[in-house]
Amino acid sequence: MHPYVFINAAMSADGKISTHERKQVPISGDLDFQRVDKLKFGADAIMVGIGTVLSDDPSLTVKSEEFRRKRLNSGEDENPIRIVVDSLAKTPVDSDILRKGSGRRVILTTRSAPSERLDALSAAGAEIIVVGDRRVDLGAALERLHEMGVRRLMVEGGGRLNWGLISQGLVNEIYVYIGNMILGGDSAPTLADGSGFVDSRGACRLELISHEVMDNGIVVKWRVTK
Repeated sequence: MHPYVFINAAMSADGKISTHERKQVPISGDLDFQRVDKLKFGADAIMVGIGTVLSDDPSLTVKSEEFRRKRLNSGEDENPIRIVVDSLAKTPVDSDILRKGSGRRVILTTRSAPSERLDALSAAGAEIIVVGDRRVDLGAALERLHEMGVRRLMVEGGGRLNWGLISQGLVNEIYVYIGNMILGGDSAPTLADGSGFVDSRGACRLELISHEVMDNGIVVKWRVTK
């Protein structure tokens, strides 16, 4: 059994989720930030890849005090479980995901990760889950998360993690804010990077759920159909 998985991302009009230097830039505005915070509020867990942690150092916390209070009143932690897909345990022990906010933090890693790094992360408060030899087995990881009680999983990328989940058929819905800017860059990360499908016959197919104008851009929601 797997959780219900949805990807949430913000990208430029040309499909970039950050600059070619892999530096995050503000693509959306306050209304979209509020939308994303509501998604976090309703999720059991939030997942990112190690690349996102190293480049952006996100805390992945729920920002609204009202939402945090509602989670506590319903018997949940203030923040969803925060998860890093990190095959070699490169997550810095002083990263915001480990330092900021209450709640569980999980590192999904492999048998190739150095034991001293795993020990340091464990000492910093992370739960270590080993799923795979050299690369995290995403399917097995989702099964473990389901066993932990995760039923609704929010994925905040980046492009490699998004591709890994999409290419293995593990995503149910995709929400994208498309901003009013062009970033360009041959090497700039996109919504889904990785090796890519060989042709359109193997492509991930989407069904449009909704679209909404917001912050001089548009939020598009899709359901994955294949």
